[in-house]
Parts: sequence; structure tokens; C-alpha cells
Amino acid sequence: MIGYGLGQGGEDEQTLRIAASPTPHAEILEYVEKHLAEKEGLKLDIRRFNDYVVPNTATESGEVDANFFQHKPYLDDFNEKQHTHIRPVVNVELEPLGLYSRKEESLGGIGSGDTVAVPNDSTNEGRALHLLDEHGLIGLKPGAGPEATLGDIADARGLEFKELEAAAVPRALDDVDAAVVNGNYAVDAGLNPASDALVAEKAEGNPYANFLAVKDGKQDDPRIRKLAELLNSPQVKKFIEDKYQGAIEPVFGPVGS
Repeated sequence: MIGYGLGQGGEDEQTLRIAASPTPHAEILEYVEKHLAEKEGLKLDIRRFNDYVVPNTATESGEVDANFFQHKPYLDDFNEKQHTHIRPVVNVELEPLGLYSRKEESLGGIGSGDTVAVPNDSTNEGRALHLLDEHGLIGLKPGAGPEATLGDIADARGLEFKELEAAAVPRALDDVDAAVVNGNYAVDAGLNPASDALVAEKAEGNPYANFLAVKDGKQDDPRIRKLAELLNSPQVKKFIEDKYQGAIEPVFGPVGS
């Protein structure tokens, strides 16, 4: 939903306008809004977006005060290409990337002649290819970085690939042999990486945690600091664990360089 205007209470200096993906980001923010924010004198105006571009451009322009939808590799790539100045504030959660199939029940069933759908944006495609490489389905060229593309595959081992927008990948599951799906879109599609994926990313040491972000210079806004504290609270940790049952994992703390 890409709708603007300040909305009710939007001119209140305590109200934070936040751009977020619907799942799980807006849901987590809604929990904070309903159960934690009022006690801290904080009001949230949550704006939902179904793409990965407008939340950052709206944050850069000042149309919103912050966003919550992305990980560090994506933001670094976006800032470089779009000449924006968005900075992370605090990690909140991880959406494990997983390989799913409606045709095979195990990783061993995926092989030569099969088609695998992958996200087509630079950071998530690289992330998907590294997951496939880690589990022996393909071989990447030595030194292939986080933004690896199909051109960085040294050995496809007979697999063919279908590149799609990340949001469209789950819908392709009936048309391909397997698909690498982002955690948030997996949840939207009724999939859980903890139980449904043939293989999935591990949380420990994972660079793809999603965080609260602002335009450079707003990191010390007292409202942002308060929201960051609430997003890293024990209550939010329990909410994420109870609601998503391993499909989304709480990953709190500072964002690594």
C-alpha cells in the first residue's frame, strides 16, 4: 500500500512515521504501537509498502522518519547506487532464506534438469546462490561475493534458473522444481523455513538481520532511540518467537559494519 499524507496525529512531534513491509515488519511495529509505545509517550504512524525501493526514498526525502524492512547488504548496495544516506539504527529480526519445493521432499531430489526460482535483486540473488552453493547444489566461482549473480556460477550441475522479483518467487512454486524464498514472503505464503524448507539459513553470524533505519543525522532523535529500545525489548522478543514459530527469529543489538 503506497499511500501518503501525514495521517491522523502525523503533525504531532511525538509521532514517528515509519515505512515498513507488511510481514513481519509492520506486524512487529503494530505490536509495539498497541502494547508498548503509549506508556513511553510515543506514537507510531505505520505505512506499509510492498516494494524495496520507496521505503528508502521516502526516508531520504523526509516523507517518513524511519523504515524497517531491509538488511545491511541491501542497504549498502542501495545507498551506493541511489546516492542516498540511509543508516541502520538497531537490528530487530532475521528472516531466514529457504529453499522450498512442492515436488520434492528432500534436498537430494533436486538435481540436473530441474529449474530453481531465485530473487532477482542483487543482494537477495547473491544470498540465494550462496545458500545453494553451501549445500552443494551449485558451485560458485572462487571469490564470488555477497552480490553474486548467475554469471558467478562455475558449475550449475545441470540446474536451470528463473529470476523473479522476490515477492513473486513463492507464487512460482507450482511452476518450478524448487524456489529460494525470502523469509517474509515465505510467511505470507504460509511457509515456515524452520519446518517447510529443504534447507534454510542459520541465524548465528548471519549478516542479513533486518533493522530500523533512518536518514543520516536522525540516529539520535529521542523518538528513534525510544523506538529502538522497544524493538529490542523482551516483550518484542517473545512476540516474535510466539507468533512466527521460527519463521522469523529475533536478532537484537547493534548493526555490524
